[in-house]
Amino acid sequence: MKLRRGIFLDRDGVINRNVWDPSTGEYGAPLHADQLVLAPGAVAGLTALQRAEFLLFVVSNQPNHAKGKSSLEALKAVHQRLVAELDAAGVEFSEFFYCYHHPRAVIAEYAGPCLCRKPSPYFLLTARDKFGLSLETSWLIGDRATDIECGRAAAVRTIRLAEDHPSTRNPEEAAADFEARDLAHAAELILAHSQF
Repeated sequence: MKLRRGIFLDRDGVINRNVWDPSTGEYGAPLHADQLVLAPGAVAGLTALQRAEFLLFVVSNQPNHAKGKSSLEALKAVHQRLVAELDAAGVEFSEFFYCYHHPRAVIAEYAGPCLCRKPSPYFLLTARDKFGLSLETSWLIGDRATDIECGRAAAVRTIRLAEDHPSTRNPEEAAADFEARDLAHAAELILAHSQF
């Protein structure tokens, strides 16, 4: 049986834009469905990868409920808005993997260590087993060091996107295999460095 190839994507700052949160003074995930806006190049990149027969997966840490910043219902509404936007663009994901935990959560049932929070490769390994993926020919695209560490732990190739907001990188962070401007550029790199 031929193993399939997957593209694992972080969500916020990769597929959709990060949002300024005045209560924390930081950029982060949308807290409400009406804040979700697809990132430039997202549809073009995802369409190109889908056309090349990669299976698409979201792998995203979503701790805002755990931190007491939003309800689970609000997070699900953001997800449904994302799915609707992707459906309208003809983009289909095989599965969405979300970790709702956080080590310092204020919601008790989402506190403490968990198996699924990136940089853990848990969801990549789960997808490998469920969908019959070859991780050696799969990729992870993210915008943070934890994304790249996750990809490396699962032995997939990695692409780090430029952050969509002002930020400073730690020079000791794990380096990705490639750097890209946006998802469209990332797709070009993947197609250029994959065997078909």
